[in-house]
Amino acid sequence: MNRFEELIAPHLDAAYNLARWITGSDSAARDVVQESALRAFRFLQRFADGNAKAWFLTIVRNESYTWLKASAGRHWVAFDEEIEKNEGALSHSQTPELLAIHTENAALIHQALSALPPTFREVIVLKELENLPYKDIALVVDIPIGTVMSRLARARAMLKLELLKLYDHE
Repeated sequence: MNRFEELIAPHLDAAYNLARWITGSDSAARDVVQESALRAFRFLQRFADGNAKAWFLTIVRNESYTWLKASAGRHWVAFDEEIEKNEGALSHSQTPELLAIHTENAALIHQALSALPPTFREVIVLKELENLPYKDIALVVDIPIGTVMSRLARARAMLKLELLKLYDHE
């Protein structure tokens, strides 16, 4: 149990983040992370040494795609169960106008990222949101580093096009 807490527990937030972006569902992401953590716990003796985060995120990625395949044809509606609010005092750089712009931009980026196919969405999430190096992304996604770089370039281009479409509709 100590080994699990040391190697896997620190990466549960990253696991949820990846699962949420791949599945597109908060509740599915929680289920995926729970199943992934159980798998990691069961097979922890197989993990010798190396990058525990990449190993665990590989399990999460595989479970996320298993969930996507199993849920194909079902229609899921995601509900935000929590509304996050910044209740702290506004700093001088956080005027209501800037906060509104930031919130609107974040929503547009979220919408554009959600429109990407999962294989492109996952490399953006792993690189830009989880700050994984290319070699770790290659391990998680099980592709060569060169493919990671080209897929990331394509994903960024696709994201840019999606954002342009969204800005044009405003």
